[in-house]
Formats: sequence, C-alpha cells, structure tokens
Amino acid sequence: MSGNNMLKIGIPKGSLEEATVNLFARSGWKIRKHHRNYFPEINDPELTARLCRVQEIPRYLEDGVLDVGLTGKDWLLETGADVVTVSDLVYSKVSNRPARWVLAVAGDSPYVRPEDLAGCTIATELLGVTRRYFEDAGIPVKVQYSWGATEAKVVEGLADAIVEVTETGTTIKAHGLRIIAEVLLTNTVLIAGKAAWADPWKRAKIEQIDLLLQGALRADSLVGLKMNVPAHNLDAVLDQLPSLNSPTVAGLRDSAWFAVEIVVENDLVRDLIPRLRSAGAEGIIEYSLNKVI
Repeated sequence: MSGNNMLKIGIPKGSLEEATVNLFARSGWKIRKHHRNYFPEINDPELTARLCRVQEIPRYLEDGVLDVGLTGKDWLLETGADVVTVSDLVYSKVSNRPARWVLAVAGDSPYVRPEDLAGCTIATELLGVTRRYFEDAGIPVKVQYSWGATEAKVVEGLADAIVEVTETGTTIKAHGLRIIAEVLLTNTVLIAGKAAWADPWKRAKIEQIDLLLQGALRADSLVGLKMNVPAHNLDAVLDQLPSLNSPTVAGLRDSAWFAVEIVVENDLVRDLIPRLRSAGAEGIIEYSLNKVI
C-alpha cells in the first residue's frame, strides 16, 4: 500500500452518529469511538475517520480536508458545496425513512397555508433553504436563524412559524404546533470530494464503501427463509413464495423431499409462514441478513 492509499472519511456526529456507526458495523467496518476524541479507530488500514457535524462535512470535502463523508441532503443544499453525490443512503436516527423539513405554526393560530405567513417571522436552522422556499413562492417573510430549541420559538412568541426537521411529527405535536407545509424531503447521502473522486484508487475505495453500505441497508428490510418440502407439496409451496429472485430448490438425500430457500420482505413473513405451513412446508427457519448485494 502506497502512502497515498489512505481515505479520509467524515462520520456524522450527533443525531446520526449511532445509526451511522451501526450501519458501518453491519457493512464490515468497526468504528471504535474514544471519549472526547474526534478521531475514532476503524478496522481498516486504508481508512482514517473523523467525527464531524453533518453541517460541516460538505465544506470539509469541498476544501479537501476529507475525501468522503456522510451528510444530509438538506445540508448539502444549504451549504451549496461543490462535491460529488455518490448515492442516497436512506436511513435516519430512528428509521430507514426520509426525514422532512416542515413549516409549522401554533396549533391555535389562524395560519393554514404558507401564503398566510406573509410579513411574518420564521425561525429555523436551515436558513438558506427556507429563504429560497419562500422566495420561490413569492411570499415575503423574515427568516431568522435558530440556535436550537426551535419548536419553542413559536411557544415563546419569538417567531410566528418554524421550519424544523421531523421524522414522525411527534415532537412538533408535543409542542402544540401544527404542520401546514412540507419544505424539503431529506435523507443521508454519501458524498465525495472532487479530487478524491478523480483519484482512481480513492474512487474504487469509495465505491466499495458505497456497495457494502447499500447492501447493509437493503438487508434491513429482508429476511431469509429455509424450509423442507415434501415433493408432492412442492408446487403448492412455490406458489406462495414472493422472492427477491427465483427461490433456490435443492433435492435432499431422501428423494421424496426438497430444501427451499428464499429472501423475502420482512413485513411479509408474519402472513407468509402460516401459508407455507398450510401448503405443506416443514422445518421453516427464518434468519436475518447482514448484507444483500
């Protein structure tokens, strides 16, 4: 390995931190964090990791401080950094669904549409995106930066509305707020610096990381099923199987039986297994998957 064969990767610190570390672990990279240290260990001699705020990662890549990193599509738009978007990685701190930046007002306020907020004050951390949203809609508002506790700004009378990120809407509702519009749908993205992307070795390493991260995310929604099926019930069992590809069917030593194996969506299993049992399958085993490539 030459001295240049080292990839500098930015790991998001904060709300995405644990989900990202877990995703890398499922992909084959163990990230070991140290207390009060922004440079965690990673079990790959070709990688060096740094914990950074998601808001800073695009700029670090643009400036060449990092080669590759994970940030939000929202912060990529907010910073306008000139980087390469390698892929979408749809996961968040609590789910594998995109998050939303929403426009919210007090539950008892008269505002029901964004247009109703003309002349009002909007508080948000996503300053640039919010300004462009209202400018594009032709709605004159005052947008103020929020340094945190954004939901409380309306309650405290410091703003007429907020633009805040949410996954379930629970926190918004808990503060007595009401969502009146969606400003932006966002998810995690894998991004690369242009210089790193132009380097053949670094690009190949980034593509390897992307392939395995995507495989681990895909596996989250899938499980494997194995079962034994009497020959006379094989067609009936196969008729029940929704499969990622064609199911694997192999003869057993006892020619009157077959082994069948498939990969299916996790949310189908609770209804599928009873149907397979009724169709004649026996010894049904469900197992989790680390990666599906």
